[in-house]
Amino acid sequence: MSAERLLTTEEVARRLGVKKATVYAYVSRGLLGSRRNADGKESLFAEPDVAAFVARRKRPGAVPDAPAIHTGITLITGDELFYRGHNARVLAGTASFESVVTLLWTSRLAHVPVEPDPELRALAEAVTVPLPAGARSTDRLRVTVAAIAAVDRLRFDTTPAAVIARGRTILGTMVAALPVRAHPPRGQALADALWCRLTDRAPTAAGVAALNAALVLLADHDLAASTFAARVAASTRAHPYAVIQAGLAALDGPLHGAASDIVFGLLTEVMRSRDAVGAIADRLRADGWLAGFGHPLYPAGDPRAAVLLGMLAEPPVAEGQRAVRAAMADATAAMERHSGAAPNIDFALAALALLHGMAADAGETIFAVARTAGWIAHALEEYADEPSRFRPNGRYSGQSPGAVHGVSGGS
Repeated sequence: MSAERLLTTEEVARRLGVKKATVYAYVSRGLLGSRRNADGKESLFAEPDVAAFVARRKRPGAVPDAPAIHTGITLITGDELFYRGHNARVLAGTASFESVVTLLWTSRLAHVPVEPDPELRALAEAVTVPLPAGARSTDRLRVTVAAIAAVDRLRFDTTPAAVIARGRTILGTMVAALPVRAHPPRGQALADALWCRLTDRAPTAAGVAALNAALVLLADHDLAASTFAARVAASTRAHPYAVIQAGLAALDGPLHGAASDIVFGLLTEVMRSRDAVGAIADRLRADGWLAGFGHPLYPAGDPRAAVLLGMLAEPPVAEGQRAVRAAMADATAAMERHSGAAPNIDFALAALALLHGMAADAGETIFAVARTAGWIAHALEEYADEPSRFRPNGRYSGQSPGAVHGVSGGS
């Protein structure tokens, strides 16, 4: 039998395409075995061990120090979305957002009211009043959650019953503390309460139904960036308010919750210029990407967008709506010809906002309120798991400690 071939640290570094310091880091974390040569000054590596390590690095999802996340909340199949086995398309047209909240938190589809606490609402309104008039609604939500957390002395109770009761109060208070634009709610549902805080137009049955559907469709989406952030917070046993704050922080990015704001601007420009191709070209040139179209998890098209856009396809009743619908059609047709990419949920949210006279950040606000339900559902799962389990190790690629000899002075 031939002797086992041993590689030097430099040879391993070349094979892995990293610096020698990174190889040392792999060894220190137990990811790659090594042995000393005869004089004890150089690390040697068995070639089969290095080959196995290379294979592990190339295999998708095979990160040795990443904890497995087993979840029973949401399933994405590539063309459908399910909440605890229930098709989200069906729920969007048949269930209240409150029912879906209960489903996510308890596995039971049942409408349970989501109501604000009067004292917490008064506090939230008081602390958000000093914010500038142009502050986004999501900025107000962040301030609200921080304020009501500060007065909840029992917020660290992470038992399921306490988290669920607190979650309903948080959701209700978040919405109730937003400024009312006009018209009292037409009903008692959360979608009714949110409607009059997003637009000054009188609520309609079709409009509120579409808003409720948007909340349902956005309630959860597996381990999206904001949900992963929320789970990391919950793993440290952060209280539910902090979990929501973690989710809101990650949601703030233009590649996540704020994408609908960008689509709102695109559609507004198409309405102004009546040149969808030109508006899309300008966005691609300025940003290098285009929000509102395509989704990596849905190769055939985002089913959430299909549902919501279908509900928004009612005959236009005002000149402004006709212009919005024309811009939507032009942008969709331009992208279909260009790349075949279909509208996603961010496009549908921007369309909902424009059709009903909402502000540019309305889609992000809907997203934040809806996804709060999902963050709490994931927190409930995480509280039941091993604590502090999210501690991946960085792959150090900086200067080797041995190469640092001090700072030389100038002449």
